[in-house]
Amino acid sequence: MTAQAVASAAHCEEAQREHVKALLRRENAVLVAHYYTDATLQALADETGGCVADSLEMARFGREHTATTLVVAGVRFMGETAKILSPDKRVLMPTLEATCSLDIGCPVDKFTAFCDQHPERTVVVYANTSAAVKARADWVVTSSIAIDLVEHLAAQGEKILWAPDRYLGHYVQQQTGADMLLWDGACIVHEEFKAQALLDMRHVYPGAGILVHPESPAAVIDLADAVGSTSQLIRAAQTLPHQQFIVATDKAIFYKMRQAAPGKEFFEAPTAGVGATCRSCAHCPWMAMNSLDLLAGSLESGDQEIFVEQSLGEAASRPLQRMLDFARQRR
Repeated sequence: MTAQAVASAAHCEEAQREHVKALLRRENAVLVAHYYTDATLQALADETGGCVADSLEMARFGREHTATTLVVAGVRFMGETAKILSPDKRVLMPTLEATCSLDIGCPVDKFTAFCDQHPERTVVVYANTSAAVKARADWVVTSSIAIDLVEHLAAQGEKILWAPDRYLGHYVQQQTGADMLLWDGACIVHEEFKAQALLDMRHVYPGAGILVHPESPAAVIDLADAVGSTSQLIRAAQTLPHQQFIVATDKAIFYKMRQAAPGKEFFEAPTAGVGATCRSCAHCPWMAMNSLDLLAGSLESGDQEIFVEQSLGEAASRPLQRMLDFARQRR
């Protein structure tokens, strides 16, 4: 691409950004973006008084903000969660097609049958699930509070039925010693990180710290200098003494990591095995569907709106509210 073409593309993007800012003002809307969305959307959320965060903070921010329209850049369950917690607000997304392998892999009919087979267990579901699955749960959690919550429940003698991510569930089980029955689900990004490839990369960068999301396989987690949610990994990048980090989560998190730890270097953890054609593919294909153009189109037309049936929303709001209350008490 020529220098002129690059300048032209940058000019077009800047014009579109200004257009979106005007649309946000016109619609009394606020942009809430996940750490795994494109850096352009994260920057736009920052610049317009919105929020760039993990799913727990996204839910909290959207409910407490005075805007009448929430624009959720992320995947569909995040939009549903925003609508459940803010039923009187309009919730738009850049695209309604952006979903999640954890959500897809935990259909409500099969999950309900699984729960019914184990009525003695407290049902704890990860936020990466549909509104219908949340409505069947006793608790909803995010990775940032999963250990604390399960530890709290185990201390009361409760046995846990956990869904959907088996890697996160296994990690929580190891950390808490809780009696947990795990649903067999996985994130298509985190499941692909390879321990041997990570060891090979550590030989290339021997002084680098390794940051790992707990949705990753146990062998990858075992190599980590820090394990945690997206927000916890950003804090680790800021506070650990390493000047280089190998990061086993979605590479879009680098935008906020570089803000939090300027001057430090970040490398994608390998997802590819021996013989693969790519060194790393650590980016969720559904998060990648969010774009500036689709965001503008959604605000212009209003046709990418999230709806949750009232009774379902009310049922799902109870375990979500328990999560928010528990998180507030922790703070």
